[in-house]
Amino acid sequence: MKKMAKYVYVGVVLITLLPWTSPALALCLGIVYGLTFVNPWPKHTATISRNLLQFSVVGMGFGVPIAEVWRVGSASFVTTLTGIIFTLSLGLMLGKLLKIETNTSMLVACGTAICGGSAIAAITPVIRARHEQAAVALATVFTLNAVALLLFPAIGHHLNMAQHQFGVWAGMAIHDTSSVVGAAASYGQQALEIATTVKLTRAMWIAPLAMVIGMFFHSDKRAKIPLFILAFIGAAALHTVVPTWQPLWHQLAAGARQTLVVSLFFIGSGLNRTLLRQVGLKTFVQGTLLWVAVSTATLLALRAGIIG
Repeated sequence: MKKMAKYVYVGVVLITLLPWTSPALALCLGIVYGLTFVNPWPKHTATISRNLLQFSVVGMGFGVPIAEVWRVGSASFVTTLTGIIFTLSLGLMLGKLLKIETNTSMLVACGTAICGGSAIAAITPVIRARHEQAAVALATVFTLNAVALLLFPAIGHHLNMAQHQFGVWAGMAIHDTSSVVGAAASYGQQALEIATTVKLTRAMWIAPLAMVIGMFFHSDKRAKIPLFILAFIGAAALHTVVPTWQPLWHQLAAGARQTLVVSLFFIGSGLNRTLLRQVGLKTFVQGTLLWVAVSTATLLALRAGIIG
């Protein structure tokens, strides 16, 4: 069985390298694999997945003018801050109502508000959360990420959302960067550019949030802004500053979209039975209600023209 698992894993990875394999299909293949087999190289693929995702995000920056990054980022600044405050407040309130441990509740709220697993990893040492508390929060957010990647494009098409609208919605309402870019990539190129920029604007709040939370928890731990976000901005700057190299920037952006597909399979294969068993019912209810509330509020604000 282990030998077969290795062959199947390698075979599916090769399939994801084909240009016709979509982000959603790659994720579905990963989930099916994770629930059917045992990943033969869990630590290695987790590292590869994280590095590939960051490479993909930076590579996609070569396809976006820096002026567009600035326009979208600055336009979503106030909305992002408001959304973070709303999400954290509602998440902690739900945690109290459901009688969930404060640390676990805080991690789920932070993961939903900012950047999924990255936010949880950054906040965990700040609030001195135990390993099992972080594991439950990660499992909850990861499960909802997988649902979002498949559900958001379907809803977007059903509501005939414009590319720009969907990009803003995905960037503000989906937890992890991987699922944001995956969902947006399957919706369209403009949606992908908008969603990536909005999402990275959210992710830059990791460090300020950790600092504020650290003050309440009397912690000296500090979180840093992920370097790949700064690299994305640098790539977009090169796109604008050196226009004569447009063919190269185009190739790098196209290659990044393909490596994104591969990384989504790795991410999907991490959703296994062991992980699902770690998700406590109360925590999953908290995460689901919070995510639905944020997604619905953002969608209604977009449809009403309040944001976007």
